Amino acid sequence: MYQAGLILEGGGMKGVYTAGVIDFFLDKGISFSSVYGVSAGACSMCSYLSGQRGRARDICIDYLNTDSYCSLKSLLTTGDLFNVEMNYHLVPEYLNPYDYDAFNRYKGKAYSVATDIVTGRPVYFRIRDMKKDLVKIRASASLPLVSRNVKIRGGLYLDGGLSDSIPIRRSVLDGNGKNVVVMTKETGFVRKPVGRLTLWLTKIWYWRYPRVAELTRSRYLHYNEDTAYIERLRKSGKVFVIRPKKTCGVKRLEKNAEKLKQLYSQGYQDAADSYEKLLQFLKS
Repeated sequence: MYQAGLILEGGGMKGVYTAGVIDFFLDKGISFSSVYGVSAGACSMCSYLSGQRGRARDICIDYLNTDSYCSLKSLLTTGDLFNVEMNYHLVPEYLNPYDYDAFNRYKGKAYSVATDIVTGRPVYFRIRDMKKDLVKIRASASLPLVSRNVKIRGGLYLDGGLSDSIPIRRSVLDGNGKNVVVMTKETGFVRKPVGRLTLWLTKIWYWRYPRVAELTRSRYLHYNEDTAYIERLRKSGKVFVIRPKKTCGVKRLEKNAEKLKQLYSQGYQDAADSYEKLLQFLKS
């Protein structure tokens, strides 16, 4: 196990890129003392920590045409675009069983990043017992406007990407002198402000929680600041970045299985291509 942080960005269905990267890590036996997952990255993190190669990829692809996985029908009938019963109960317990025992053997620390919608601050939930803490993964992956607020110990939470899309600063504060960052946005990506309609809907829907709209409006600024910070750390040899080299053509809510398979393969290959340099970085 390397004494370093692993940070997994979100990105909806683009997270299948991360699934490819972590499968390469599993093939090579690469593990980290601290792992931080955001939104789709938190979901992929689960299978990485249990050592279940291919599981994160399969969950992204196998149920695309199932209404109870991700659909407008689910949103209208349950309040969640990604159906909670399907994704957080049927899949881990029956359809693609999660190896809880293997997770318990993982010697590093794991964190799921969510956003407190009252304060607007990021919360870094420590994942100690995956069965009990799965709600913390759900909180991190609950997208605004298409998910219900997730209640945990009296607090209300949504997508971690709202407040800390790439928790590099948290990892550094936790004492990780080296960090590997897996990003789902291509090299050169610059986040733009959200559209007026999205911002208006957010203000109306979350009128009791004005910090959500504030975060939605300013998210692009914080994201671009973080990517600039990561680039400075990369140049100074403190961060190693794996990310797509070009636009992948996969949408946030992609339904094309072939595109997702190609993006998974791209993630695996990008990790393989950077393997020697990654080892040098981790061992230096």
